[in-house]
Amino acid sequence: MDAPEQARRLSGLYDEVLGGGRAATDPRPLVAASWERSLAAAVDPELDAPPMILDEGTVEELRADHPLRAVLPVLRQTLTTIADEASHIMIVTDAQGIILWREGAADVKRTADRIALSEGAVWSEDQIGTNGMGTALAVGTPVQIHSAEHLVRRIHEWTCAAAPVHDPDTGRLLGAVDVSGPLRTVHPAMVALVTAAAQLAEGQLKVRMAAADEMLRARNMRHLMALGDAPGALLTPTGRVLAVQPLEWLPDRLVVPEGADRIDLGDGREGLVERLDEGYLLRMPGTSVRRTRPSLRLKLLGSGQPIAIVGGREIALTLRRAEVLALLLLQPTGLTAEQLMLQLYGDEGNPTTVRAEMHRLRNLLGGGVLDTKPYRIVADVSSDVTEVHTALRNGDLDKALVSYAGPLLTRSEAPALRAERDELDATLRRAVLDTGDPELLWRFAQTPTGAEDLEVFEALDTALRPDDPRRAAAAARLTRLLD
Repeated sequence: MDAPEQARRLSGLYDEVLGGGRAATDPRPLVAASWERSLAAAVDPELDAPPMILDEGTVEELRADHPLRAVLPVLRQTLTTIADEASHIMIVTDAQGIILWREGAADVKRTADRIALSEGAVWSEDQIGTNGMGTALAVGTPVQIHSAEHLVRRIHEWTCAAAPVHDPDTGRLLGAVDVSGPLRTVHPAMVALVTAAAQLAEGQLKVRMAAADEMLRARNMRHLMALGDAPGALLTPTGRVLAVQPLEWLPDRLVVPEGADRIDLGDGREGLVERLDEGYLLRMPGTSVRRTRPSLRLKLLGSGQPIAIVGGREIALTLRRAEVLALLLLQPTGLTAEQLMLQLYGDEGNPTTVRAEMHRLRNLLGGGVLDTKPYRIVADVSSDVTEVHTALRNGDLDKALVSYAGPLLTRSEAPALRAERDELDATLRRAVLDTGDPELLWRFAQTPTGAEDLEVFEALDTALRPDDPRRAAAAARLTRLLD
């Protein structure tokens, strides 16, 4: 049966079933069950488009930390070219049916926009009824929904094939990959194609999981080694066992309830679990841990590149990551995501963005440096900022000027850091001016803060002896500042 004939048959069946009459044949069991779920969710078959459409900013936030973002290249390589040639579009959703990415021919996307088949629209069954993406998510298997098999009449001119994508670690549903197109472009191979694409995506996720496991092992094996010869294990955040030292038997995965400090090992034994920066340390009752903390050194002053040094490893920081670490340095008791958001962005921020950045920063720095709930630095931390603060409190201006390379994160516009920067500069400046000491004044004048300060050079003009070779340079700078 060709596509137009099949569409006419399905349309007649649709009218008979939903009109309450006796149908000569029944819909496919998959479709009948989906119609039943959709109608139970009060989906109106005469809908124009999904009732829930998220704004662009929210979609960007959902995309930023979604696991399927990492496998977009393989999905594009597998599907986009074929979708273009067949006048289809490729769609990737999250587990709730929210369309996060859509790619394909421009003319097909324009047609799709008429039914909100676009980024931000929610295509779950309970929002728009039977459709490829929503039904694949509902049943957890690949599906093809053709023409009048869609519950909503407005979508009858479309055909779609979709397959779910699962997390290879937990089996959790991550989203769906879909190929949709106008009815005239239906192709019987589309279900096989999206199924293959979903399997490739899961394969890529499995490879990434293995790499992440190796990094987690490398960063956290010291915790297991700290048990000495006592039995124990290193677990991922989802409870998978990554490394073991003498235990009689242990399953591949353990259930670690949120907040639990003891868990059942599945054979009558009980183990103690300790939350690490990444994953858990499992040990047996009665064992102790010889724990050492990593060191963290932060260089945040001056106009140069902000730097973090973790256990001797130097890491260049982006401005945003340096801002986060500076705020946590200044608040040693820690900050929640909401508090960090306010101090970074003011009222315009979003905690989801902060949580995503903290996740990436913790991965960058390695285990044992940052903790959560609240976010705080747990490593042995030192910094040029705290050294200047300490020296000022102790009245040691010589030491303060050794550490002071310039203002705190000069490019930062974060409200809390602007205030801290201004206060630190003003406190050091006032302390130096009040001494009248030519050596301290000269050293402060060589910093970015003092170099353009008229009052500092007026003080130098008075404090430097007439035969001091620095006097001419100070006088020249003073003349320029007065012009």
